[in-house]
Amino acid sequence: MELNKIKNSLSIVQHPEFKQDIVSLGMVELEESGDKLIVTISFRKAKDPFSKAIERNVINTILTKFPELEGKLQIKVNKPEVAQPQNQTPSEITAGKIIAVASGKGGVGKSTVTANLAVALNRKGYKIGILDADIYGPSMPKMFGIEDYRPYTQEVEGRERIVPAEKNGIKINSIGFYLPSDQALIWRGPMASSALKQLLHDTLWGELDFLLIDMPPGTGDVHLTLVNEITIDGAVIVSTPQQIALADVIRGIEMFQNKNIKIPVLGMIENMAWFTPAELPDHRYYIFGRDGGKQLAQRIGIPLLGQIPLVQSVCESADNGVITDAGSTGVEKYFNDAAQQIIDSL
Repeated sequence: MELNKIKNSLSIVQHPEFKQDIVSLGMVELEESGDKLIVTISFRKAKDPFSKAIERNVINTILTKFPELEGKLQIKVNKPEVAQPQNQTPSEITAGKIIAVASGKGGVGKSTVTANLAVALNRKGYKIGILDADIYGPSMPKMFGIEDYRPYTQEVEGRERIVPAEKNGIKINSIGFYLPSDQALIWRGPMASSALKQLLHDTLWGELDFLLIDMPPGTGDVHLTLVNEITIDGAVIVSTPQQIALADVIRGIEMFQNKNIKIPVLGMIENMAWFTPAELPDHRYYIFGRDGGKQLAQRIGIPLLGQIPLVQSVCESADNGVITDAGSTGVEKYFNDAAQQIIDSL
């Protein structure tokens, strides 16, 4: 093996905090053991928030340039043993499970589902965070009635960290906190990805049981950035019963199941499954089609986590920033059941 050539190829892998490549930083050592290549990555901090992303980038870089090493690569990670003081808040994501809530297309109620799932999980006693990753259309500040919140920073372990908003025990960070509500965000993909990385890694999340990520519609730069930056434990797909929405759902599922991504799809939530007027509680009107999401989930072999009815009071609550009152809308049982299925699957 040409160890120097392999090592030099890793000079394209950057450490975001130090703004240098890992070879120049002296973080990488290579050795040959039989037909195997052992790559040792040494980090300077015991809790480096970029460690998983760097490890993944090292593997991808080597196998892309030297495909003959497939199955012969062994990664070792060295980190200093540093005890964290008892009175210090953890500075990186320490979530038990990270869940992406995604949709193939916009307008299916993905953000509403994310917010209500967070409320349902919180009511079950879990510590919940929401990252509003819908960079071009952030919804969480309005849904939770915290549009006036202005993030501030707190120094932890020598670095400035963003203190997230908090509503009823749910921690929330969103690009929407940093922009006037009437201002369009005109950014190219790399700028959006950079902003997302900062929200992800620099937020003082503390100890969480679940971090829900409200993904933007489609399958673009933001999705790939998240996949490369953190380990996502599962994805929840949201759709309406309409055939045009379901066609886009299939593309979204294929993205998560791609061999280079491999994120488990926990299941599908069919939103706006039917409409029940308040004055006719026993009637169901299938205005967007009937059981489209249910049938698709059965066809492609993923669980149906729930069918959520279209209820006017849910929309009004979200518009008025009282999403935490979702329990009074009559649909809380559907979100509670979906949340329980997610807990059970993880």
